[in-house]
Amino acid sequence: MNEKPLLRARFRKARSTHVAALPQVTRRLLFLRPPAPIAALADEASAVGLYHATAEEAPTRAYAQWFFENGRTIALPWFAAKGEPMLFRQWLDPFEDTGLEPGPYGALQPGDDAPEVTPALAFVPLLAFTANGERLGQGGGHYDRWLAANGDTIPVGLAWDCQLVDDLPSEPHDRPLHAVVTPTRFYEGAA
Repeated sequence: MNEKPLLRARFRKARSTHVAALPQVTRRLLFLRPPAPIAALADEASAVGLYHATAEEAPTRAYAQWFFENGRTIALPWFAAKGEPMLFRQWLDPFEDTGLEPGPYGALQPGDDAPEVTPALAFVPLLAFTANGERLGQGGGHYDRWLAANGDTIPVGLAWDCQLVDDLPSEPHDRPLHAVVTPTRFYEGAA
């Protein structure tokens, strides 16, 4: 039996409860800049892929702004339609949502005319993770397929501390994370 759907429901609820308990000012103070070992993974002039975070996901906006101000191209996931492969397209201004539009899954994404980009470093959303870099995603497999096709990209997770678990079920297509950053720790995953 595939237990992942039950785990996803459980971890979504735990994440929602955790985030709801955080004062808004605290949420704004977390994830302001990437830790030095993570920032060093993306050379200047390289591209960094991030996700446009929902209210309950670990926020990415300050990271996007920091990388942009420090010479990196910023990219967000992009889908032509539901069921189509995920690509990354350039986000021209991470200080504003100008030029972004709702994608087929509801997340904001760059327009069709934004240049396609292959990030050297990609921040990956997650529902749960282990200290050694296993990740439970949303269930669509978009990131796992994209990472399998772009093996030189370094995947890093952003998470709340409450999302750490001892173990997760793993399947052959699951791609491990190089590292995971939380508000209080830096976990070195699959190096």
